Amino acid sequence: MSDDSDDGALEPLSEAGALGPDVVRRVQGMWGVKGSGDTSGFTGLARTETVAEPSSPPYGGWFDDVVAVLAELLTADGLDPDDVVEKVVVENGQLVVFVAREHLVRVARHLRDDQDLRFELCLGVCGVHYPQDAGRELHGYYPLFSITHNRYMAVETTCPEDDPRIPSIVSVYPGDDWHEREAWDLLGIVFEGHPGLTRTAMPDDWIGHPQRKDYPLGGIPVEYKGAVVPPPDTRRDYS
Repeated sequence: MSDDSDDGALEPLSEAGALGPDVVRRVQGMWGVKGSGDTSGFTGLARTETVAEPSSPPYGGWFDDVVAVLAELLTADGLDPDDVVEKVVVENGQLVVFVAREHLVRVARHLRDDQDLRFELCLGVCGVHYPQDAGRELHGYYPLFSITHNRYMAVETTCPEDDPRIPSIVSVYPGDDWHEREAWDLLGIVFEGHPGLTRTAMPDDWIGHPQRKDYPLGGIPVEYKGAVVPPPDTRRDYS
């Protein structure tokens, strides 16, 4: 990226898709400042931000076995594995399998039940919000552990902000009940088929989902045991 653009300019790539669907944006400058100048001395710094670039096989070790067994099981179901598994990511020594949301429950059941996989334990679901990841803004990340084989991996799926639905896997991993409720409460992901999708932290009448990156910061007083705590942006003046 050339240095003649605005200092710290952020250039979203989602609409162009010039560098592929995993590219979120290009950033120039240290802090992403645009229009007011960058005094950090890093004006010429340019980087490309990506979300989980796909890895190419062989993935190494038992990762290849897990991906191959899962592909065999999906094929036996009459499915094309490429339609189910969007990509495989190996990063920082961890295997993450990205799955199309409509096949999430099927994949979870295979990972739990097959004798060569046996990922008996799901450690919940983490909701993530990537506002620049157009059409895939909300992610559900599921860490899985195999007690039988002493292995750790993760499954990840996505949904758009305008259709924030992911199938519930409580029927496969009942312990995810509370975690799915929390992800709904704080990020607004609707887990279809959940037995009781209600808020866990916020009051039932709360509007919005506070861990979304488009949620306003400050300006909301908090009531705790009868006392009202002013919002952070009005609590004190540092000037």
